[in-house]
Amino acid sequence: MSEVTRVVMVGAGAIGSFYGAILKRAGCHVSVVLRSEYDVVREKGFAIDSPLGDLSYQPDAVYRDGDTPDQAPDYVICCVKVLPDVDRGALLKPWVGDNTRIVLIENGIDIERAVADVFPSNPLISCLAFIAVSRTEPGRIEHKAFGQLTMGAWPEGVSDDCREIASRFEAGGINIKLSESVVAERWRKSLWNTPFNPLSVLAGGADTVTMLDTEGGEALAREMMAEVMAVAAADGHPMPEDAIDKNISGTRKMPAYRNSMALDYLNGRPMEIDAILGNVVAIARRHGVPVPRLETMRAALAMREVLASKSA
Repeated sequence: MSEVTRVVMVGAGAIGSFYGAILKRAGCHVSVVLRSEYDVVREKGFAIDSPLGDLSYQPDAVYRDGDTPDQAPDYVICCVKVLPDVDRGALLKPWVGDNTRIVLIENGIDIERAVADVFPSNPLISCLAFIAVSRTEPGRIEHKAFGQLTMGAWPEGVSDDCREIASRFEAGGINIKLSESVVAERWRKSLWNTPFNPLSVLAGGADTVTMLDTEGGEALAREMMAEVMAVAAADGHPMPEDAIDKNISGTRKMPAYRNSMALDYLNGRPMEIDAILGNVVAIARRHGVPVPRLETMRAALAMREVLASKSA
C-alpha cells in the first residue's frame, strides 16, 4: 500500500461521488471515471450538500472510459448500476493492477461473481450502502441522510484489506459495519428490496405508504418477503422469524418513501431488475424453492421493459 491511499471511483454518480468525497476528506488520492458530466466535473469538481458539512471537492484526476491511470490504484471502487448490458469487468479492467483491491458498492444479490471471475487474483470487497443521496444537476449532489456501509470480503470473512479501506471511510466521517458474511447481509437487505422495489414500479412509482395502505398491499408485500426468506434459507442464510414484522414496522415508521427503482422508472432510467429480483428468482430455481409471486413480478416487469424499449 502506498503512503497515500490511491482510489479510483468507477461510476461517479450520486453514490460514487459521495463516497469519493468521504475518502478525499480522509486524505486519499481520489480519481473518478465518468461516462457523462466529464467537462463539468473536470472544470468545477463536485458540489455536495450534506448534513456532514460541505463535502464539495475537486478529484485528483478525472477520466473518461477508455483512459488509463498514471499508476494502478490501491483500490478501485465500482458504483455503477448492475444491468445486463453493462460489462463491469470490462469497465474496471483499465484501472485494475496486480495489487489493486476491488470494492463493489452496489445493489442486489449474487452481483459479485461476474467481477470475481474476471479478476480471480484480486481481493474483492462487497459493500451495501445505506444512504439517501441524489444528483440534482450535473456535478451537484444532495446528501440527505445516512451513509453507513456494511462490508466484508467476498465470499466471506473480514480481510486486512477490508479493515484498511474501512478505516479510510471512518476517517472521512461515516460508520462502517464489518461483516464476516456479506452475502447474508445482502439477503437481509433483499428482504426489503426484492418485494418493495418491483411493487413500486408495477404501481406506477408508488411510495411506501401507498403500497402498504392500499387494500391487500401489505399482505402482498409480506407474502413476497416470505418467499425471499425461503430462498435465503435454502441458500444457507436463514433469517429470524420476526424479520418480516420488523421490516414492515420499520417501513411504516418512515415517511412516504420512493425507492431507487421507482425513481429510475419515473425518470425513464434503466432499472436493476435482475440484480434486485431476477437473481433471487434464479437462485430459487436452483434450489427448487417455489416463488410464484416473485416469478409473477419478474414476468410483469419484463413485459414493462419490452414496452419501454419499443417506445424509446
